[in-house]
Amino acid sequence: MRGVLTRDEMRAADAAALATVSHETLVDRAGTATAHAALRLLGGAYGRRVVVVAGKGSNGADGRVAAAFLAGRGARVRVVEAADIGGGDVLPSCDLVIDAAYGTGFRGSYDAPAPPAGAAVLAIDVPSGVDADSGDAPGAAVQADRTITFAALKPGLLQGRGAVCSGTVEVADIGIGFPTPQALLVEDADVALVPAPPRLVNKWTTAVGVAAGSPGMEGSAILCTRGAMAAGAGMIRLGSPGSPAAAWPTEAVRMHLPAEGWADAFVEASAKCKAVVLGPGLGTGEATGAEIRAAIAAVPVPLVIDADALTALGDATAARLLIDTRSAPSILTPHDGEYARINGSAPTDDRLASARALARATGAVVLLKGALTAVASPHGDGDAPDVLLAAAGGPSLATAGSGDVLSGIIGAFCARGVPAFEAAALAAHVHGRAASLGPAQGLVAGDLPELVGVFLSEAGDGHD
Repeated sequence: MRGVLTRDEMRAADAAALATVSHETLVDRAGTATAHAALRLLGGAYGRRVVVVAGKGSNGADGRVAAAFLAGRGARVRVVEAADIGGGDVLPSCDLVIDAAYGTGFRGSYDAPAPPAGAAVLAIDVPSGVDADSGDAPGAAVQADRTITFAALKPGLLQGRGAVCSGTVEVADIGIGFPTPQALLVEDADVALVPAPPRLVNKWTTAVGVAAGSPGMEGSAILCTRGAMAAGAGMIRLGSPGSPAAAWPTEAVRMHLPAEGWADAFVEASAKCKAVVLGPGLGTGEATGAEIRAAIAAVPVPLVIDADALTALGDATAARLLIDTRSAPSILTPHDGEYARINGSAPTDDRLASARALARATGAVVLLKGALTAVASPHGDGDAPDVLLAAAGGPSLATAGSGDVLSGIIGAFCARGVPAFEAAALAAHVHGRAASLGPAQGLVAGDLPELVGVFLSEAGDGHD
């Protein structure tokens, strides 16, 4: 997993580095790294035209070092003072603009000058005008083709408008160390955290119970079940209240649940399961909500609370049910609307902070869905990461039923022995990476389970 440092964490890391190395040395390293990134963008230096927009702070100093380096390689370089040019102005004709106006300490609004037609844009640390923490960019921030950032990623490069403004992000090591940050970004190699099945295994070793589906919403149960099977669940015990007629997955073992008063029967029938998924397509009626809450209170294993089960929790007062009645981990998987219903207000631009707030309020792991999925632990203490990020998803996942597949993957990973916090984040990453293997246009949720299996097989999934 890759470190993601907030503004304050980066400031502390800089201060610690300055105890052993001079500011000038760090600026020289950052500027040189920027110049090498520029050379890669330009395909060389000789005769290329470069405009550097430099501010007065360290970011501007980095840009000036890069300018001198490129000029020494034969580029025609012009340094423009950021204070002398702004929104509405067009920069001089060039092949590359290096944005060195403002860095991670920037707050407020910035209207950047426009690059000339055909010029690439390289931003230093964060695009000027982007908040390094939230990714907010209230003005006309720099739109970079590439951003070179130092030591670690910043949250603002991954969320909000910052994710769009940053282009391709490259992290350069300039000798600034840091302790384990509070947020980490999941990568493909982390799938190895999902343990391989033990040699002496049977179908119950990784069994998952699923309560999902209702008349007209049978597809939610099918997609959740198929997602769990693709992610390694050895047995699915599937219950749909009222037992609606549907072409259920052949491999799922059905349990008959009455249309009403089904919670006790479901808990009993899933007693041998190692994890449970509750909610997709169950319905939002008052009686159904009461049964969902009863099941939440009684399930003794890690529990994924998704879709209609989130609706059943209601507001933050009802969410106290999780703290008051559950000893096993709970995982909430809200999109923005579901988050607002539970929390009483919508998530802010800072997805990390929003996920943290709901996790602390409910005592549950919270997976806040979005272009950047933030998974927060309720147990943050400052000594270990309390947010894991998944940025592998894309617009193709904005399709009906994809969240049902995700809840199944989370349930399977929990059943395979992955702790709830890590299971949710790894599942979100796998979900996104699986989607990237599908068609660029026309992906539907039913495509995802097979792609999950393909990705896990290629990524290793804990196997030699």
